[in-house]
Amino acid sequence: MATFTGSDDLQGAQFRGADLRGARFVGTDLGGVVMRGVDVAGADIDAPWLLETGGVLLVNGVNVVPFVEAELNRRFPGRADQRAGDPGGLRAAWEVLQSTWAATLERAAAMPPGTVDVSVDGEWSFAQTLRHLVMATDTWLRRAILEVEQPYHPIGQPNTAASGDGLDLSIFVTELPSYDEVLAVRAERVAMVRDFLATVTPEELAAPRTNPWSPQYPETVLSCLHTILEEEWEHHRYAVRDLDAIEAAAAD
Repeated sequence: MATFTGSDDLQGAQFRGADLRGARFVGTDLGGVVMRGVDVAGADIDAPWLLETGGVLLVNGVNVVPFVEAELNRRFPGRADQRAGDPGGLRAAWEVLQSTWAATLERAAAMPPGTVDVSVDGEWSFAQTLRHLVMATDTWLRRAILEVEQPYHPIGQPNTAASGDGLDLSIFVTELPSYDEVLAVRAERVAMVRDFLATVTPEELAAPRTNPWSPQYPETVLSCLHTILEEEWEHHRYAVRDLDAIEAAAAD
């Protein structure tokens, strides 16, 4: 099977009569791709930044983004509040979110031993997802908002592209930590966000901050908090999706 990477320039390429069944696109820029007369039965698209990139995905001439957002908000009560703009709204959004996560943690704990370390289709395991959320909190709360000089806990799970953003990956553990360790550090980070939101003021929310990955883009304390909430909801969706897949496989 052919594999194309970032070193392959496929911009503007044309595929005519090509058989792409079973092809997998990961971390790939498909912005502006045009498909005509295509068979997309069974296609599975995961694009969490639809609203941020123009909010347009046309299927047979219909922009499906509003429908996708509405359905996700229906499936995950409280998700619609991730863009709250005042301290009270943010606190309420965080509490609902963590209540949702608590139920999912209980579900994972009730599944067969080892479930939290199972990877589905090469994606992060449940434990790795929690570790990534530790890193997300360290990036957007400790590094961006609080401007801590050394913000990262070594148990965090970075993206594979993080080194390209100037992050020293050697600060993170290479051996798999125990799930109990992951839960303990995760609980600490959840409490950090909760404690910060408990006292934040509208004036503080408007304060400027530096984007930790792209300094050329301005941020505020509020936009950094929105990123934390977005990371939490999107990775919760991934976690639930994969737990469903694990349960389905066990039932076959």
